[in-house]
Amino acid sequence: MSASYLIGLREGLEATLVVSVLIAFLVKSDRRDKLPHVWAGVGAAILLSVAFGALLTFTATRLDYTDQELFEAITSLLAVVFVTWMIFWMRRTARALSGELRDKLSEALALGSFAVVVMAFLAVAREGLETALLFFAAAQGATTTAEPLIGICLGLLTSVVIGGPASTRSRRICGSTRTSARAAPWPTS
Repeated sequence: MSASYLIGLREGLEATLVVSVLIAFLVKSDRRDKLPHVWAGVGAAILLSVAFGALLTFTATRLDYTDQELFEAITSLLAVVFVTWMIFWMRRTARALSGELRDKLSEALALGSFAVVVMAFLAVAREGLETALLFFAAAQGATTTAEPLIGICLGLLTSVVIGGPASTRSRRICGSTRTSARAAPWPTS
């Protein structure tokens, strides 16, 4: 259960961080009217992730034993590739991630409300799809117990409990400096 918990916690914190950056940027740039569009994109990404997890499970249950073993092996291998790729990607882009998200959100704001929804959706969907794949791969090793499901749900819940107040604090901080936000650009580091 602890491995599934850590998967849920890590992926949930990554998604929470992305959403917090988007929200803080909108508040700081005095575009609070676009916050519902960010939440719409986040909600759509969550629905896609749940649907992807259901599709993986449905597919696995419809296969005969040999094909199911192959399917589970491929999804486990994909999960390892995602984790490995994520480590190298995060190492390379961690410092610039916040600035990159702000730049993309600025472009989306210029294009319109639908672009903001799509941008938030894409930013969170990657984390959600990765979580669904990692969870599916982890759950295959424990077919007789619900512990992986409980672990990942607790991890995601913990990330919301930790990330929710952090997002609220960033909105308050950005909101209290609204006048200076117009005078000075958003810091890049």
